Amino acid sequence: MLPEEFRLRLEADGIQLDDRQMAQFADYFRLLVEWNEKMNLTAITEEKEVYLKHFYDSVMLALAVRLDPTASICDVGAGAGFPSIPLKIVFPELQVTIVDSLNKRITFLTHLAETLGLTGVRLYHDRAETFGQNKAFRESFDYVTARAVARLNVLAELCLPLVKKDGFFFALKAAKSDEELAEAKPAIAAMGGKFMEEIAMSLPVGGDERHFLVIQKKKETPKKYPRKPGLPNKQPIK
Repeated sequence: MLPEEFRLRLEADGIQLDDRQMAQFADYFRLLVEWNEKMNLTAITEEKEVYLKHFYDSVMLALAVRLDPTASICDVGAGAGFPSIPLKIVFPELQVTIVDSLNKRITFLTHLAETLGLTGVRLYHDRAETFGQNKAFRESFDYVTARAVARLNVLAELCLPLVKKDGFFFALKAAKSDEELAEAKPAIAAMGGKFMEEIAMSLPVGGDERHFLVIQKKKETPKKYPRKPGLPNKQPIK
């Protein structure tokens, strides 16, 4: 998927990109490849693959669920900025917060946001467990998202404490896993969440599947969650 194909496909999906937004995506691709030579950001560096498997893949969340374009979204373990930065380019009024445990990635994302002229983007070098216990951020976001970070039972503990009541946690997965969802049900419930639906979509080129797990926050998360750094991964809730 080359840049113009990306633009036309999104147009067919009901999303119009102007020249400035296309230039932002072009700069994003250029910086991703440039910085990837000195630090590990992605294994995907070919232009048509980046536009398909990173940019379009990220924007697919907005095609799967109806996002409020002015909402606040926290991206946990965003890596090179997916899905939150492509969503921010498409929806400039979206308020984006990114938390990542690797400071090198935060340095890249800071430079990226400045180069692309993005406002309303906050970046934090922190562990999700610590961040989720911070009163300034806890239960303050309309949406929280995570893309291929960990198994769902771990993600639920890392992400749901950050979601405000009646807000949503979106887990982005490359493959359907009924087993993973089943094992995560106790963790989702313990965090005050409720699994709503799984939306399956396919990439327009190649047909690779993508799965969007939609979990709504129904009750406040007990204060003991998330537990200390490392514990959700070592001892997932059962």
